[in-house]
Order: sequence, then structure tokens, then C-alpha cells
Amino acid sequence: MDLEGRLELITRNTVEVVTLDELKSKLETGEKLKGYIGYEPSGIVHVGWFVWMFKVKDMVEAGIDFKVLAATWHAYINDKLGGDLNLIRGAARVVERVLEALGVPPGSVKYVYAEDLVSDVDYWSLLIRASKMATLARVKRALTIMGRRAEEAETDFSKLIYPLMQVTDIFYMDLDIALGGLDQRKAHMLARDIAEKLGVKKPIAVHTPIVTGLRGHSRMEGVEADEAAMEAKMSKSKPESAIFVTDSDDEIREKIRKAYCPPRQTEGNPVIEIARYILFARPGFKLHVDRPQKYGGPVTYESYSELEKDYLEGRLHPLDLKNAVADALIELVRPVRDALLGDKELASLVREIESRVTR
Repeated sequence: MDLEGRLELITRNTVEVVTLDELKSKLETGEKLKGYIGYEPSGIVHVGWFVWMFKVKDMVEAGIDFKVLAATWHAYINDKLGGDLNLIRGAARVVERVLEALGVPPGSVKYVYAEDLVSDVDYWSLLIRASKMATLARVKRALTIMGRRAEEAETDFSKLIYPLMQVTDIFYMDLDIALGGLDQRKAHMLARDIAEKLGVKKPIAVHTPIVTGLRGHSRMEGVEADEAAMEAKMSKSKPESAIFVTDSDDEIREKIRKAYCPPRQTEGNPVIEIARYILFARPGFKLHVDRPQKYGGPVTYESYSELEKDYLEGRLHPLDLKNAVADALIELVRPVRDALLGDKELASLVREIESRVTR
């Protein structure tokens, strides 16, 4: 694959790359680049996670030596699954199976657990050196990466360690590329800043969009953009806002039917975002809308731009969009659900996780 092809794979369906020039320069060297994404194994996967999971596939196809870090100790710090590390590790196994069901072949990525990193004294040495390069105020501002506000560190000091652990993860694994949702931007910018001060490799940050929760969101005066996004995004801790990979066909249809979907509006529209960032993210995908002739008759959209144009101009009704998106999403989720619930051990684990999910 040529340079332009690799660049297209890495950058498609993203919000930003910091910086694109650095990425081009690294690709031009011909060296094998190393990338990663870290995630908290904290509950059942929802379809919002498909955005970064599809990007993992893109990274692998682009020839990136890619690692998926199960941030188990990070999830413990963040009070996930009642602080049960065994269950947190179990949730990581579920994520690995979902990735495989979505087409990330076993062996194409390396799965790493936080235990693999924190058991090395050099990791903590690096963390301490990194912490010397960051102010308390800067670290507290980065707490939004874990879905927390700065003031929440006042009751639990371990929360302040979290952003520095994420920075140290990147340095310890000697990464070229850090992949994450836009909500991880503050951690990645902190890593780039500290890297210059420490004289270590500065990671290129690739940020994916965050899918809005099904209830939509309203503008909040005086609230930072990343905090507003944190409140509005599809989340495991807000079951009504998300579609989970274990949801039945009927549950998916019902959730999409009730979803916020204002006519002629794409910004902050979760149904549109599911179509754009999840369905059309797959090469060759087409969205078929089956509707009566009196409402325009059946239509098939071969690109998101075609869909967006018709929706903004009022030629596609929200209900017709919802029905089409629900059908397509069911086809995508069904094999993932079958892979999980068809395995007795994983199905039992899923039920236990569902009973223990906390914010």
C-alpha cells in the first residue's frame, strides 16, 4: 500500500490528527510505526465504541503495529464495576471478543493489560518523572478524560494519578500514535507537552468523533466543550442513551424509534451520527430506505454525503431515517451479540457485568 493509501486509512472518519504533518513525515520514513488505544473495561460494549473499533481495523490495515490496552487499573481508580478487578479483567475479555466479531482478526493486534505495565518498576519511575513536568492544575483539568470533573479529585486522590498513568502508558510502550475519542484530547496534549520536556518520543494524536447519546443534548452555558460532550455522549452508565451489543432486535428498534432526531438537523442528532460514524464507516456500505411511493418511494444512499443532503433539505423524514438505521444497525450488531451470548462462559460474564455497572 502506498503512502497516500495508508494516510487515508489512518485519518478517515476522524475529527483531527495532531499533527497531520508529523504523521506524514513518520510514514515517509518507511519505519514500522507503533500505535495504541487504551480503554476502560467497565461494562458492556455499546455501539458508540464501534467508532474506535473500526479505526483499530484501519490502523492494522495501514500497517501500524497496534496495541489495545485494557486499562484495568485505570478502571479501578475510576470506580468501575464496584472496584472488582477480576470482573474488570473479565470485561476486557468481552471487548476482545467484540473486536474479533467486528472483523479484527486474532493476532492482528496485541492485547495488553495494565498489569503488564504497572508490574515493572521502570513504569513507575517514568510516571514520577512525567509528574515532575506537570502542574497540579494541568492534571486536574485533564480529569474529564475519565468522565470526571476536576473537583472530584478532592475526595479521592487516586483520581489525580489517572491522567499521569495514561501519559506514562504512551511513553512506556514507546508509541508513535495514540488513538482515542475526542474526549481523550487533554491526556494526549498533556503527553505531547511532557514528552518535549522529558526528551522522549512525542505521540501523534488521532481523535475519533464521539457519538451523541440517544436523548440528544442541549447547550450548557458556562460549561467547557469537553464537559458538555462528556454529559451528552452515548454512555454505559446511562442505559437509555445507548445501544448495547447485547440488545435484542426489538430493543434496538425501540431505542432508535425513541431517539432524538430533529428534522433537517444533523448536528447533535444521534441517529444521523450512527449512520455517519458507524454505518457508513464500513467500506461499500449502502443505506436502503424502504418507504411508500407517496412519501418518495424506496431510496438507497451510497454515501453519507447523499444522505445528509436529503435530510437537511427535508426530502428524508426522520421516521424513515430511523427505520432504515435501525435495520442496518441490527444487521451489524446481531453477529456480535450471537458471538457473546452463544458462548456460555461469556454469556455468564455478560450477565454479571450488567448487574454491576456503575458510573
